[in-house]
Amino acid sequence: MTEISFRSAGELARMICEGEVSSVELTDHFISRIERHDPDLNAVIVRDFDRAREAAREADRKLAAGDAPGRLHGVPMTIKESYDIEGLPTTWGIPQLKDYRAQSDSQSVVSYKEAGAVFMGKTNVPLNLADFQSYNDIYGTTNNPWDLGRGPGGSSGGSAAAVAAGLCGLESGSDIGGSIRNPAHFCGVYGHKPTWGVVPMRGHALPGMLAPPDIAVCGPLARSAEDLALAMDVLAGPEALNRPGWKLDLPRPRRKSLSEFKVAVWPTDELAPVASEVAERAAQIGETLSKLGATVSDAARPALSPADSHDVYMHVLNPIMGSSVPPEQFEEMKAAAAALAPDDDSQAAVLLRTTVLPHRSWLSANNRREALRYAWRAFFDEWDILICPQTATPAFPHDHSDLQGRTLEVDGSEQPYFQQLFWAGLVTVAYLPSTVFPTGPSTQGLPIGLQAIGAEYDDYATIDFARLMAEEIGGFVAPPAYEGPA
Repeated sequence: MTEISFRSAGELARMICEGEVSSVELTDHFISRIERHDPDLNAVIVRDFDRAREAAREADRKLAAGDAPGRLHGVPMTIKESYDIEGLPTTWGIPQLKDYRAQSDSQSVVSYKEAGAVFMGKTNVPLNLADFQSYNDIYGTTNNPWDLGRGPGGSSGGSAAAVAAGLCGLESGSDIGGSIRNPAHFCGVYGHKPTWGVVPMRGHALPGMLAPPDIAVCGPLARSAEDLALAMDVLAGPEALNRPGWKLDLPRPRRKSLSEFKVAVWPTDELAPVASEVAERAAQIGETLSKLGATVSDAARPALSPADSHDVYMHVLNPIMGSSVPPEQFEEMKAAAAALAPDDDSQAAVLLRTTVLPHRSWLSANNRREALRYAWRAFFDEWDILICPQTATPAFPHDHSDLQGRTLEVDGSEQPYFQQLFWAGLVTVAYLPSTVFPTGPSTQGLPIGLQAIGAEYDDYATIDFARLMAEEIGGFVAPPAYEGPA
């Protein structure tokens, strides 16, 4: 049944409902693959196989009894460790939370279960979900299925690795700085960062945290764009407190073929230069679209300053990332920020200042962000999609050196490690949806994914663009080491 390992979740659900395979058989198959392949990958770090088999048996009983199946009836999946599943650890890789067990399911898990999905376990993350790699002192290091010496991305690295290696039918991650999109790019799968607020985040939080954070989102990773759309059908809706008065009605795709699209291409930027082959891949996608009859521009841009956009992003991102800093350390950081020279705009200085940002300053940044949103809205009144990189390079070798001192080699030059946040933040700060789609291998045989960005709430448009691109250039390709027998 190896070939079935890489089927889409939608296809797996169809096969179960039509009696081609049972949920129990499929669950046992994926569990077997986890047991065979995951010792090298270390992606599925929390395992719940007994309850998964029981849920699969229940799915088969319901189908035999004639109960109406859900969209994901009997499909085995895993999910990022940061989501609550009752009785399982939710640690975010933080050693102090090693013994914490969730008391209930997150909203995304509830929605997936209502659609019929079966959960086999949870996948690895970096410490506090704050890295482009996925390792921590509780669960260890997750490897990239294309090259075990490289990382799968972060912070949804275990999610992307599990999907790419055919260890599950579907996955969900979360994203505030590219944490869905970066792993999708590194592992050669599809990932969707939804418009902010359209997928409820209840139960994706540290203990005691109830309010959904600004700019952070939950969203799916999959082996096809069709599965991203299916997952969004399952996940999207108002937060529980908004349900009495709010209804979400995301627009459906308006374009039927690639020739109908108006696409802008942003292949690199002086603020965060990307590897030449990544920039060239973006340009090649533009050329392909142009040949198909689409309207394509490599000069069209929203009426905003990229530097200002990134500055606003830092001002809304870093207070969130620093919110869990212990009080004593926070006071030390405030004192250090106050002692900085006024003209010190180094990466370390910006990080320090924005982490301890007073609310008055945050409100000013939020007002600037509103101007960015209007600029993007005007841009997408004319253009359908913006294509750009997600990260400067394909997957890079493991690097567990001091986080603040790390660099990333880009075409032989060293960049500050977190400079690559520019491409994620361009989208995130303005609440935009972005679908990362695979475009084929690099010269080293590693996946290259690109972002397809759309207007706020045009989630299905970016996903459908990725679907149409797959029909033209091909889509997901399984890593060679995982195509053999289960």
